[in-house]
Amino acid sequence: MIRSILIANRGEIACRIVRSCQRLGIRTVAVYSDADAGAKHVKMADTAVSLGPPPATDSYLNQTAILNAARQTGVDAIHPGYGFLAENADFARACAEAGYRFIGPNPDAIALMGNKRAAKELVAQAGVPVLPGYGGADQSDGRFQTEAAKIGLPVLVKAAAGGGGKGMRPVFELDELPDALAAARREARQAFGSDELLLEKLVLQPRHVEIQVFGDQHDNVIHLGERDCSIQRRHQKVIEESPSPALTPELRARMGETAVAAARAVNYDNAGTVEFLLDADGNFYFLEMNTRLQVEHPVTEMVTGLDLVAWQIAVAAGEPLPLAQDAVVLSGHAIEARLYAENPANNFLPVTGPVLLWRAPAGEGVRVDDGIQTGDEVPVHYDPMLAKIIAQGPDRKTAVQRLVRALETAVLLGFTHNLPYLQAIIQQPDFAAGRYSTHFLAEKLADWQPPTGDVSLALIGAALAQFYRWPQHPQNGGYWRNNPNGPIRSQFVVNDETITVLLAPVRFQADRFDITIGDEQFAVVCAPQAGPEWMLVVNGRSHHLFIVPHGADFWVQTAGGAVCATALPRLPRKTAVSATAGSLRAPMPGSVLVVLVQAGQSVVEGEPLLKLEAMKMEHTIRAPAAGQVTEIFYAPGDAVPADAQLLRLEFGD
Repeated sequence: MIRSILIANRGEIACRIVRSCQRLGIRTVAVYSDADAGAKHVKMADTAVSLGPPPATDSYLNQTAILNAARQTGVDAIHPGYGFLAENADFARACAEAGYRFIGPNPDAIALMGNKRAAKELVAQAGVPVLPGYGGADQSDGRFQTEAAKIGLPVLVKAAAGGGGKGMRPVFELDELPDALAAARREARQAFGSDELLLEKLVLQPRHVEIQVFGDQHDNVIHLGERDCSIQRRHQKVIEESPSPALTPELRARMGETAVAAARAVNYDNAGTVEFLLDADGNFYFLEMNTRLQVEHPVTEMVTGLDLVAWQIAVAAGEPLPLAQDAVVLSGHAIEARLYAENPANNFLPVTGPVLLWRAPAGEGVRVDDGIQTGDEVPVHYDPMLAKIIAQGPDRKTAVQRLVRALETAVLLGFTHNLPYLQAIIQQPDFAAGRYSTHFLAEKLADWQPPTGDVSLALIGAALAQFYRWPQHPQNGGYWRNNPNGPIRSQFVVNDETITVLLAPVRFQADRFDITIGDEQFAVVCAPQAGPEWMLVVNGRSHHLFIVPHGADFWVQTAGGAVCATALPRLPRKTAVSATAGSLRAPMPGSVLVVLVQAGQSVVEGEPLLKLEAMKMEHTIRAPAAGQVTEIFYAPGDAVPADAQLLRLEFGD
């Protein structure tokens, strides 16, 4: 029997596991890096142990530190969550050798499915359909050129030892292949410690459909239906749903049986997912098997009514599966949206910053799995996913409507994130109709820009928050005069535009104001608020806002979206001189992967200059215009802080 579990992970999955353990009466131990000392999962667990510095290699990937924490706290088992060490066969063996149950599949199954090339060969022997491809020992560029020509373009270059879109590049012309191979090798080596690659035939307009499988230690293997994960960016899932709008009952049964056959081929036990590509004609092909709990497991839980984490714990303890295949019933529909700290309008660049306010949505059929809380700081060291917002209903239409409302009412202030982008996806007519492929986002939202929000309403809120925050505001007796000198003039910068706001308190009425913004005038009723929630009546219409000041910034959540208004000082002051024109700066903290130019080299507009690795993604820094490289300030392997000057260019006339 398992009475205590160490959770070797962080963020929302660690919190999710704690919740199941609490329901089961199991003691939990969290682990944390220095960056996560005050994190939500640390506070939720019964006890917590420090692992070390923020970098994952020094903390969440430090097997010795994790096993030491298990010994210190006397746990029975270790749950790896997903990511980090979840699919590390050596770690699973180390847990068993140290006397702990590993809450996941057996190490042999992890190892067999951990290499995509070997996994394809193995499942093909079990009759599972696979895509034409190559993954042999000869990893030379020449061999890949030959094999790509045999397979036929387009092809997909993939990392053999990992997933999640890392080390993956599509190739449509043979002359693109060398650059794709070089980039995929770099990214794969950085993410998985192996630069082994494989090629696959690239299916155009496919759907990505995966089957949740579960096995036990008594040779029982079943499936729990499918999840459609076709809404992706950079091969990373964004929206998942169950059941898939593309599957018929007959196709669902065939895919489920095939997934079970793949799992049986490796004597699989515990939770796993068999992923397939589905073409327009109903043909499906094995992609890979993820030997762990998936990020998107909540949609399966919501349509089956099962707790998959509780199943994982029971199976790890040696118990048989609670249900046989014919007892599994799918009911209703569920859709999940992943909330990321990233900027979809800037190539999905990861973002860091303070969580000034997080209010998770609620309501009938709504579930939120999160790992953040107000007051957190989003770190640079880990994956940028913050939370999952899931909606369930008796049918797909209801689930979509509930998710739309949940995304509208979620509040996250302090930095750029993808919440508005998620809203745009869900409201696309083709998504509502269930018509999409893995290319949906590239085709439908390639030029997406975030909504500006109700800027006038946000400025009214910011001006009032600023007014009430002053030491001399009316409640402190410093502003009310019989002969006022006129309205209070403030300036705010919103989206690089400087806007003037004139705020005039109405005499003898402490909660009424006349506010002017440009040519617009507003009669406002508002009393000072103690917290972030504000109620305003503007020109006779009430509005519910969230307003959070942070230094000179006022973050305002309106019904139309979040707005950040930066207050300018009322008196002139000297400001720091900006960087020399022509310098290029790091968009976020990271490390230099490769420098592609030399000092003295001439470059053209858009030419790649260097590559950065940040938050487990590779980012290319390009020349903004034609010019000459005069200085290079960093070398491969160097760590760079956010906004660090990377290179200097001199531009021609």
